[in-house]
Amino acid sequence: MNEPAEVLLAAPRGFCAGVDRAIEIVERALAKFGAPIHVRHEIVHNTYVVNDLRAKGAVFIEDLDEVPPGATLVFSAHGVPKSVEREAAARGFRVFDATCPLVSKVHVEVAKLHREGYEFIMIGHKGHPEVEGTMGQLDGGIHLVEDVADVARIQPAQHDKLAVVTQTTLSVDDAAEIAAAVKARFPKVREPKQQDICYATQNRQDAVKLLSRDVDVVIVVGSPTSSNSTRLREVARKLGTDSHMIDGADELRPEWIAGKARIGLTAGASAPDILVRQVIERLRALGAVSVRTLDGIEETVKFPLPKGLRLDDVAEVKLAHLR
Repeated sequence: MNEPAEVLLAAPRGFCAGVDRAIEIVERALAKFGAPIHVRHEIVHNTYVVNDLRAKGAVFIEDLDEVPPGATLVFSAHGVPKSVEREAAARGFRVFDATCPLVSKVHVEVAKLHREGYEFIMIGHKGHPEVEGTMGQLDGGIHLVEDVADVARIQPAQHDKLAVVTQTTLSVDDAAEIAAAVKARFPKVREPKQQDICYATQNRQDAVKLLSRDVDVVIVVGSPTSSNSTRLREVARKLGTDSHMIDGADELRPEWIAGKARIGLTAGASAPDILVRQVIERLRALGAVSVRTLDGIEETVKFPLPKGLRLDDVAEVKLAHLR
């Protein structure tokens, strides 16, 4: 660096309540039932978290054929299709559902409106496990749109009873643009009573919007598979601020920050704080002289754990060591 640089930390950043809950479910299952604990799909989309849990005895699988009889199975925070729930029940696995309660809320709404005769337009990214889980709540009647152009192409069977649902980790601004296009084509469409995009996704995007105004470059800590982390990088770039996403401090390239007086740093909702701390140390090694956290919303949300994961005192001590 050519001049002393300051690191500005976005607030809030990093883990959300749904991610905290999902990781704790796996760790408590390991403490109570012992390894291995099988997890369908990555519990959350972060390489460090997945590798850490794998080292503790979690086995990540995609197909239930990989799970042995009598095993304990955890569904990831993204949710699963009904077909997976039925198969797990039929095979007699001990199941703990780590689906984020905000994703489950969307599933409940889909089931309720389906009983009332609704079809659905889902705004989301094809192939994302949350989208597959939500669309898999029904055998049909959910039409996926990824952008405004898709809205013109879908052909619902009827227009009188249509409802919009949204992947929880989208760009707030992009989702609003697509929702407006849906409303323009289908004026009677039923919109969610509350926005499906989760509080944590919105808070982190709002924080990056504030951060981007005050810095020369934004570094986002998050894995490539993380939708909400990717959206943070995109938000900064749309505001004209150079931005990069890294899985860890070793991916930070010195040329990104060379000559930059102010470096913004944030983390997706599935990225642990230890990674942020490691990036800060790397930035200090590259010449940053100060670190300051911006003012932001303080998140106090906490979701309850599923039944069956209460531990005795001995296991609680074991869990403390796990964490």
